[in-house]
Amino acid sequence: MPPLTTRLDATRTTRLTTRTKSLLAAALLAALAGCGIADPAPEPRGGAKKEAAALPAVPKKAAPAGLPGMPPVLDPKDVYAADRPNKLSPVVKGFPSRVYVPNTNSNTVSVIDPATYQVIETIPVGIQPQHVVPSWDMKTLWVNNNRGHTLTPIDPSTGVAGKPVEVHDPYNLYFTPNGKYAVVMASLDRELVFRDPHTMERKKTVPVSCYGVNHADFSADGRYFVVSCEFSGELLKVDTEKMEVIGQQRLPFEGAMPQDVKISPDGKTFYIADMMAHGMWVLDGEKFTTPQLLPTGKGCHGLYISRDSKEMYVPNRGEGSISVFDFAQDRLTKKWWLPDGGSPDMGGVSADGKVLWLSGRYDSEVYAIDTTTGKQLARIPVGGGPHGLAVYPQPGRYSLGHTGIFR
Repeated sequence: MPPLTTRLDATRTTRLTTRTKSLLAAALLAALAGCGIADPAPEPRGGAKKEAAALPAVPKKAAPAGLPGMPPVLDPKDVYAADRPNKLSPVVKGFPSRVYVPNTNSNTVSVIDPATYQVIETIPVGIQPQHVVPSWDMKTLWVNNNRGHTLTPIDPSTGVAGKPVEVHDPYNLYFTPNGKYAVVMASLDRELVFRDPHTMERKKTVPVSCYGVNHADFSADGRYFVVSCEFSGELLKVDTEKMEVIGQQRLPFEGAMPQDVKISPDGKTFYIADMMAHGMWVLDGEKFTTPQLLPTGKGCHGLYISRDSKEMYVPNRGEGSISVFDFAQDRLTKKWWLPDGGSPDMGGVSADGKVLWLSGRYDSEVYAIDTTTGKQLARIPVGGGPHGLAVYPQPGRYSLGHTGIFR
C-alpha cells in the first residue's frame, strides 16, 4: 500500500482577530484626538468572548463498535483473557485430550495421547493435509486436505472422522469472530473464500492479487484481519464485514516469505513470522504502515501465546530452536534449542499451559517442550511431513481457526 502524500499549502493567510482590530482602531483614534475628532461609542464589553463562544464545538470521534454478532471482549487489555489454564468451555469439557497431527506426505492424521506421548491412532484422510482446524463452535475439527480439495471432519468427542466435504484448495481455514463465515485460504487459487461455517457452502469469493495466502489473525474488535501472502512476500488487510481487501503492502525484504500471524494481547500489534527474513515483522494493524523486522532465528515459522498472555513462543524451523518473546518487555528473552536438532513448525499449547507441542516438518516427528524450562519432554515419531497440528481441547469461548486461535 503506497504511503500517503503530504500536501503543503503554499499560501498562508493572516487573519486579524476582533481584539487585534479593536486595538488598531483605538490607537488610530488616539492619534486623531488632537485634531478635534471625537471618540466613537465604546465597543460593547465581552464582544470577543461572545464571538468565541459562537464557534461550534469539535465533536469527539467515537470508537468504532465491534463486529456485529461477535461475543463481547472480556478484557480490553487482553484479547486472550478467555484462554487461561484449563478454562475449558462446557462445549469441550468432556473431550479427551489429544494432539492431532496432519502428515502432509502420508495423507494421514496421527493422534497422540499427551499423557503417554504415544500415537494411539492413525486416521486416513485426503491428499496433502496441511492443518487441523477447530471450528468456531469448537464442536468439529476440520482437516485441510489441500491437494485433495476436501475437508475431513473429525468429531473430537470420539475421534471418529466423518465424510469429507468438497472444498477447493483449502490450504488453511479461519472463522470470522461472529461465527458467520468460514474463511478458506485458497493459496494456489489466489482467493479468500467466505463459506457457511457448517456446510462449507461458498458464499463469497474474493480474488487477491498476491500469491500464496496462508495465515491470518483478527483485530481485537473483529472488524478486520491481516493475511500473509507466502509466495509474493505481501500482507493484506481485509474488512471482515464487507469481505473486501482494504489494504495491501509488500514486505521490505527481498525474498520475504511470511507465515503465521498473531495479534498482541493488548490488540495493538500484529506479529508475522517470516521464514526467509528469519524473524517476525512487527506491524501496526490500524495504520497498516511498513512493519519492522525483529530477528528471531533461521526459518521463523509459528507464533503461539502462553496461557498467561505474557509470552509468545516462536519456533525457528531452520535451526531447531524456539525463541521466547516477552510482551511487557517488548523483546526476546530466551531461546530454547532442541537437543538433537529438528524442524519445529506449527503447533499449540496444552490446556494447562505447561507443554508446547510442535510438529517436526522435515523429520517425521513431534516435539513436546516444557514451557517453564524449555526442556524437551518427548520426541514422537509420526507420518511424513507433519505440519499444522492441533492440541485439543483448549481453553476459550470460540475458535478463529488455524491450529487453534481462541478468544
